[in-house]
Order: sequence, then C-alpha cells, then structure tokens
Amino acid sequence: MKSTNDPVLVKRAKIARLTSLSMRAGLGLYGLASVFFVIALLNGFTTFLTTSMTIFLILGSLILAPAMVFHYAVKAADRADREDSW
Repeated sequence: MKSTNDPVLVKRAKIARLTSLSMRAGLGLYGLASVFFVIALLNGFTTFLTTSMTIFLILGSLILAPAMVFHYAVKAADRADREDSW
C-alpha cells in the first residue's frame, strides 16, 4: 500500500473528484435538454426552447467528453497500481 502523502495519488484523487463532478454536470445538462424537449413537444417548438436545448446539448458534450476520458484514465491508473502492471 502506498502512502497517503504520495503526490501522484493526491493529484489522482483530485482529478477523480473533478471528473465525478463534471460527469454529473454534463449528464445534468443532457437531462435538462431532455426536459426542454418534452416541453417543446407538448407546447410547440419556440425559439427559446430550441435554442436552450441546443445550448444544453453543446455544453453537456463539452463538459462530458473530457470528463469521461479522465474518468477512464484514473480507473486504468488505479487498476495498474493494484495489479502492479506498469
């Protein structure tokens, strides 16, 4: 077991926390776009609703894509540490 003062592990934990927050934010924006889509289906597609949906989808994608990459990178690094397969 490595020390909890290891700067690599501390930085990896920080990245994991930020990644988790970013993934929640990105998925939340996708959910918000879905809610606006349902509202638009029921009430008609206004400029406000379509613009909002587009912005939410774009922001969600910009936030979620790098978060997913870093999430899997942290998981792979943790697995490599556990298995000592560097």
